[in-house]
Amino acid sequence: MRQIIALGGGGFSMEPENPLLDLYILNQSRKPNPKICYVPTATGDSDICIKWFYDFFEKQKSQPSHLSLFKPPTRDLEGFVLEKDIIYVGGGNTKNLLALWKEWGLDKIMKKAWEQGIVLAGISAGSICWFEEGVTDSYGDKLEPLKCLGFLKGSNCPHYDGETDRRPSYHELLASNKIKPGLAADDGVAIHYIEEEISKIVTSRPNAKAYKVHYDKAVEEIELDTEYLGFF
Repeated sequence: MRQIIALGGGGFSMEPENPLLDLYILNQSRKPNPKICYVPTATGDSDICIKWFYDFFEKQKSQPSHLSLFKPPTRDLEGFVLEKDIIYVGGGNTKNLLALWKEWGLDKIMKKAWEQGIVLAGISAGSICWFEEGVTDSYGDKLEPLKCLGFLKGSNCPHYDGETDRRPSYHELLASNKIKPGLAADDGVAIHYIEEEISKIVTSRPNAKAYKVHYDKAVEEIELDTEYLGFF
């Protein structure tokens, strides 16, 4: 069963006091002590992000590890990845992530992992990367479209309510036919795909939303059903 969990925002790096989305991700492996691997490529293997990851997941029923492309744990990256139960990709610069993954062959390894039933999850850049296209700030001065891995159809826009420019930029790109129709997710939203179809949309915040967004004479947003994961 191929699974991808795409977070618009939230998780240990944005909501350290709110474990709901990360616990949801852990539960999808269906294993009592899953091996979860953090991939911090998009932040240039930021030490603080790696620390936050271990600070959270070492306290859970899991076996955390991380995959650095700057200090690789092994020459056999494929073997390292394919023995995991969950791959959790962090946010940051999506363009750099894709370039480095391609150089190291990690893009192909990730596809193998997905096809073998390893849960792929990620926030922001780690959400965008799985789609055909995404709205990214990788270029620095403004939000632009970016071609991505294409495991999932359409485009993706994270941080829909969390960053002022996200919604209007996505609308502008759609209206000018510079990006495919797709999905937008607020901070605190996780869109769970099973076999390339949305299975469930869960939230760590009671008012967080997700939308199908497309252009037909005007930009149209269709609010999708979400499930708040509740109080903790």
